[in-house]
Amino acid sequence: MMAVDRLLEIIEEIAAGRYSNDIMELTDENQPEPVRTIAEAMGLMMVKVEARDYRLELMVKDLEELNEKIRQSTIHAVSAMAHALAARDAYTEGHAERVAGLAVRIARELGVEDEEVESVRLGGILHDIGKIGFSDRLFSPHEAKNPPDMVKEILCHPSTGVEILQALDFLGPALNYVHCHHERPDGKGYPRQLMDKEIPLGAKILAVADAFDAMTTDRPYQKGKPTGVALGILKKHAGTKWDRDCVAAFEAVMRLSL
Repeated sequence: MMAVDRLLEIIEEIAAGRYSNDIMELTDENQPEPVRTIAEAMGLMMVKVEARDYRLELMVKDLEELNEKIRQSTIHAVSAMAHALAARDAYTEGHAERVAGLAVRIARELGVEDEEVESVRLGGILHDIGKIGFSDRLFSPHEAKNPPDMVKEILCHPSTGVEILQALDFLGPALNYVHCHHERPDGKGYPRQLMDKEIPLGAKILAVADAFDAMTTDRPYQKGKPTGVALGILKKHAGTKWDRDCVAAFEAVMRLSL
């Protein structure tokens, strides 16, 4: 093969992004001009391109690390808001952390992937963030039956939570779990009355964990129920109020805890 033909072949390979050291064989002093000069120029160009690509890779890595730091800082800030919310009501203090912990265990029992488990955990921490705008009387001791205006506030908290968090797009699925954690398989939940298949699994998991913690925690209007009683209620309404598979997974988790 003539040197010019070989040079054109190698240049076509380089143009297609397939770099190799083949160009160097044409930089030998025995190669004719201008083949040698062009080959040397192409070799130098390849070195510069590879150096640029390496610098870009380093920049991308630095940006990814910076983005992760910003993400974690923002999550910590929003979680601090959730903790501040809990501090307004001594009866529900620690509720978000307990729900997140239970939800993670349920998700793992269901075989959920690790990345998705983290979304469930975040959803648990932030699921009640929409209550940040509640009036103080909702956090004050009151009878079990809430007046209509208070009920309206309560029913809005999942949507309010989404409004607070929607700019944090890195929350991914967790944002939808916050929105849907009070939906029910029978379509009688809130705020959108979604039916079973319309509700994401993460939200179904949170619903079970949230209900269990609410039932077993002392409130101004009720004493916390024993674990067995609360589990019995979950099982009784599995398939209507709560997802059947999530309740079964939760029961398995509880058995492991005994």
